[in-house]
Amino acid sequence: MDTRERLIESARELLWERGYVGTSPKAIQARSGVGQGSMYHHFAGKSDLALAAIDRSAEELRARADAAFAGPGTAMDRITAYFRLEREVLKGCPIGGLTQDPDVMADPRLRRPVEETFTWLTDRLAELLAEASNDRVNARATATALVAVLQGGYVLARAAGSVDVHTRAIDGALGLLAGYVASPQLCREGHLSGIRRP
Repeated sequence: MDTRERLIESARELLWERGYVGTSPKAIQARSGVGQGSMYHHFAGKSDLALAAIDRSAEELRARADAAFAGPGTAMDRITAYFRLEREVLKGCPIGGLTQDPDVMADPRLRRPVEETFTWLTDRLAELLAEASNDRVNARATATALVAVLQGGYVLARAAGSVDVHTRAIDGALGLLAGYVASPQLCREGHLSGIRRP
């Protein structure tokens, strides 16, 4: 890994662990083994390096999601594969956690990749939900709810100190979703709330 990559990866780890304020230039230099002169050769300052680190985390999240969404099986299989991805739950989401950081949210440049990532994820899930349900459900609203469950699951799991809480949240969301798309007859009869009648 070259110097620039070490700086970005170190900043990513520290942002995830400590947030923006706790990610000082000295901490980044100590974690990366890169001196101050080299750091400022590659980045104008902490904000520029943080932006590169957040962009990298966002790219990684999208790449992992895309791999699951492009996998084999039905649309429901691919949605399930995404929600069942291995995650470091007790560390929280490296992107979602930034929404709790007032310094990141107050800076439009740092906030942008966070907002764009969640918009992208919601859009991709909505596309798959429309495919899975043949437009029997409000795909956009349901996708938003699923992203909220995933992110809220991190919060509940961290509060409880247990990964099991996150797993239960995902199990519950997927179970509810399966009810929406599994039975065309139920959907036609409107037995499930939120179903669009044909």
